[in-house]
Amino acid sequence: MIICSGNNETFDFAQPMGVGMIETAMNLTRLCLFDKPEFLLFVGSAGSYGDAKIFDIVESKTASNIELAFLSKDAYTPLDNVITTETSDKKYVIVNSSNYISTNETLTKKFLNFGVGIENMEFFSVLKVAQEFEIPAGGVFCITNYTNENAHKDFLHNHERAKALLTEHIKKRIKELTAK
Repeated sequence: MIICSGNNETFDFAQPMGVGMIETAMNLTRLCLFDKPEFLLFVGSAGSYGDAKIFDIVESKTASNIELAFLSKDAYTPLDNVITTETSDKKYVIVNSSNYISTNETLTKKFLNFGVGIENMEFFSVLKVAQEFEIPAGGVFCITNYTNENAHKDFLHNHERAKALLTEHIKKRIKELTAK
Protein backbone atom coordinates (compact mmCIF):
# COMPACT_ATOMS: atom_id res chain seq x y z
CA MET A 1 0.00 0.00 0.00
CA ILE A 2 1.27 3.47 -0.89
CA ILE A 3 0.48 6.24 1.57
CA CYS A 4 1.18 9.98 1.80
CA SER A 5 0.58 12.76 4.30
CA GLY A 6 -2.44 14.71 3.09
CA ASN A 7 -3.70 18.29 2.75
CA ASN A 8 -1.76 19.68 -0.23
CA GLU A 9 0.56 16.67 -0.47
CA THR A 10 -1.62 14.00 -2.03
CA PHE A 11 -1.13 11.69 -4.99
CA ASP A 12 -3.65 9.80 -7.11
CA PHE A 13 -1.86 6.53 -6.29
CA ALA A 14 -1.54 7.04 -2.51
CA GLN A 15 -3.90 7.08 0.46
CA PRO A 16 -3.55 10.17 2.69
CA MET A 17 -2.82 9.50 6.38
CA GLY A 18 -2.66 13.01 7.86
CA VAL A 19 -0.12 15.75 8.46
CA GLY A 20 2.51 15.40 11.18
CA MET A 21 3.41 12.51 13.42
CA ILE A 22 0.22 12.38 15.52
CA GLU A 23 -2.39 12.37 12.73
CA THR A 24 -0.31 9.88 10.75
CA ALA A 25 0.13 7.53 13.71
CA MET A 26 -3.58 7.59 14.56
CA ASN A 27 -4.87 7.12 11.02
CA LEU A 28 -2.28 4.52 10.02
CA THR A 29 -2.93 2.53 13.20
CA ARG A 30 -6.65 2.57 12.45
CA LEU A 31 -5.96 1.35 8.91
CA CYS A 32 -3.66 -1.44 10.11
CA LEU A 33 -6.18 -2.63 12.71
CA PHE A 34 -8.96 -3.02 10.17
CA ASP A 35 -7.14 -3.82 6.91
CA LYS A 36 -3.46 -4.61 7.56
CA PRO A 37 -1.40 -3.99 4.41
CA GLU A 38 1.38 -6.37 3.32
CA PHE A 39 3.80 -3.48 2.73
CA LEU A 40 3.78 0.28 3.38
CA LEU A 41 5.45 2.79 1.10
CA PHE A 42 5.32 6.40 2.24
CA VAL A 43 5.73 9.06 -0.45
CA GLY A 44 6.38 12.71 0.36
CA SER A 45 8.48 15.83 0.28
CA ALA A 46 11.48 16.49 2.51
CA GLY A 47 13.87 19.20 3.55
CA SER A 48 17.61 18.65 3.21
CA TYR A 49 20.16 19.22 5.96
CA GLY A 50 22.71 19.97 3.24
CA ASP A 51 23.88 16.88 1.34
CA ALA A 52 20.75 16.10 -0.71
CA LYS A 53 20.01 18.66 -3.42
CA ILE A 54 16.70 20.22 -4.43
CA PHE A 55 14.60 17.72 -6.44
CA ASP A 56 16.80 14.75 -5.47
CA ILE A 57 14.82 11.56 -4.93
CA VAL A 58 15.82 9.86 -1.67
CA GLU A 59 14.70 6.40 -0.57
CA SER A 60 14.92 5.27 3.04
CA LYS A 61 13.88 2.61 5.53
CA THR A 62 15.27 4.43 8.57
CA ALA A 63 13.83 7.35 10.52
CA SER A 64 14.62 9.30 13.65
CA ASN A 65 12.75 11.61 15.96
CA ILE A 66 15.47 13.99 17.13
CA GLU A 67 14.50 17.49 18.22
CA LEU A 68 16.81 20.45 17.67
CA ALA A 69 17.27 20.84 21.43
CA PHE A 70 19.13 17.51 21.42
CA LEU A 71 21.72 18.94 19.01
CA SER A 72 22.44 21.87 21.31
CA LYS A 73 22.52 19.56 24.35
CA ASP A 74 19.42 21.22 25.80
CA ALA A 75 17.35 18.01 25.92
CA TYR A 76 17.53 14.24 26.07
CA THR A 77 15.05 11.41 25.65
CA PRO A 78 14.68 8.03 27.33
CA LEU A 79 12.89 6.74 24.19
CA ASP A 80 14.37 4.92 21.23
CA ASN A 81 14.51 7.71 18.72
CA VAL A 82 15.82 5.85 15.65
CA ILE A 83 13.91 3.08 13.91
CA THR A 84 14.58 1.02 10.81
CA THR A 85 12.68 -1.57 8.85
CA GLU A 86 15.81 -2.60 6.92
CA THR A 87 16.80 -6.20 7.59
CA SER A 88 20.11 -6.21 5.69
CA ASP A 89 23.29 -4.25 6.28
CA LYS A 90 22.31 -1.66 3.66
CA LYS A 91 22.69 1.88 4.94
CA TYR A 92 19.94 4.38 4.15
CA VAL A 93 19.85 8.10 4.72
CA ILE A 94 18.08 8.62 8.03
CA VAL A 95 14.94 10.74 7.73
CA ASN A 96 14.29 12.88 10.79
CA SER A 97 10.71 13.60 11.81
CA SER A 98 9.31 16.32 13.99
CA ASN A 99 6.09 18.30 14.01
CA TYR A 100 8.24 21.36 13.31
CA ILE A 101 10.08 22.41 10.16
CA SER A 102 13.71 23.30 10.83
CA THR A 103 14.98 26.73 9.75
CA ASN A 104 18.33 26.98 11.57
CA GLU A 105 20.87 25.91 8.94
CA THR A 106 23.84 26.09 11.32
CA LEU A 107 22.19 23.80 13.86
CA THR A 108 20.65 21.37 11.36
CA LYS A 109 24.00 20.71 9.65
CA LYS A 110 24.87 18.86 12.89
CA PHE A 111 22.33 16.19 11.92
CA LEU A 112 24.72 15.12 9.15
CA ASN A 113 27.23 14.00 11.82
CA PHE A 114 24.67 11.38 12.92
CA GLY A 115 23.89 10.16 9.38
CA VAL A 116 20.59 12.05 9.40
CA GLY A 117 20.25 13.71 6.02
CA ILE A 118 16.71 14.92 5.48
CA GLU A 119 13.52 15.74 7.36
CA ASN A 120 9.90 14.79 6.77
CA MET A 121 7.20 15.33 9.36
CA GLU A 122 5.48 11.93 9.08
CA PHE A 123 8.03 9.20 8.33
CA PHE A 124 9.01 8.27 11.90
CA SER A 125 5.34 7.62 12.69
CA VAL A 126 4.97 5.46 9.60
CA LEU A 127 7.94 3.27 10.56
CA LYS A 128 6.89 3.07 14.21
CA VAL A 129 3.40 1.85 13.29
CA ALA A 130 4.86 -0.52 10.68
CA GLN A 131 7.19 -1.96 13.33
CA GLU A 132 4.33 -2.45 15.77
CA PHE A 133 2.28 -4.34 13.16
CA GLU A 134 5.33 -6.15 11.69
CA ILE A 135 4.78 -4.63 8.24
CA PRO A 136 7.76 -4.08 5.91
CA ALA A 137 7.93 -0.37 5.10
CA GLY A 138 9.97 2.30 3.36
CA GLY A 139 9.77 5.83 2.08
CA VAL A 140 10.50 7.79 -1.07
CA PHE A 141 11.06 11.53 -0.80
CA CYS A 142 11.72 14.44 -3.11
CA ILE A 143 13.75 17.32 -1.69
CA THR A 144 11.88 20.63 -1.84
CA ASN A 145 14.05 22.85 0.33
CA TYR A 146 17.06 23.18 2.57
CA THR A 147 16.54 23.66 6.30
CA ASN A 148 17.28 27.37 6.43
CA GLU A 149 15.39 30.64 6.83
CA ASN A 150 13.95 30.23 3.31
CA ALA A 151 12.61 26.72 4.00
CA HIS A 152 8.92 27.57 3.77
CA LYS A 153 9.24 29.87 0.77
CA ASP A 154 11.37 27.31 -1.11
CA PHE A 155 8.99 24.48 -0.16
CA LEU A 156 6.04 26.40 -1.61
CA HIS A 157 8.00 27.29 -4.75
CA ASN A 158 9.23 23.72 -5.38
CA HIS A 159 6.34 21.61 -4.06
CA GLU A 160 4.36 21.06 -7.27
CA ARG A 161 7.44 20.05 -9.26
CA ALA A 162 8.55 17.74 -6.44
CA LYS A 163 5.14 16.05 -6.45
CA ALA A 164 5.37 15.58 -10.23
CA LEU A 165 8.88 14.09 -9.90
CA LEU A 166 7.70 11.74 -7.14
CA THR A 167 4.74 10.66 -9.24
CA GLU A 168 6.99 9.94 -12.21
CA HIS A 169 9.48 8.04 -10.01
CA ILE A 170 6.84 5.89 -8.29
CA LYS A 171 5.01 5.04 -11.51
CA LYS A 172 8.33 4.07 -13.13
CA ARG A 173 9.22 1.85 -10.14
CA ILE A 174 5.78 0.20 -10.20
CA LYS A 175 6.18 -0.52 -13.91
CA GLU A 176 9.64 -2.03 -13.27
CA LEU A 177 8.34 -4.24 -10.45
CA THR A 178 5.32 -5.49 -12.40
CA ALA A 179 7.53 -6.33 -15.39
CA LYS A 180 9.54 -8.81 -13.29
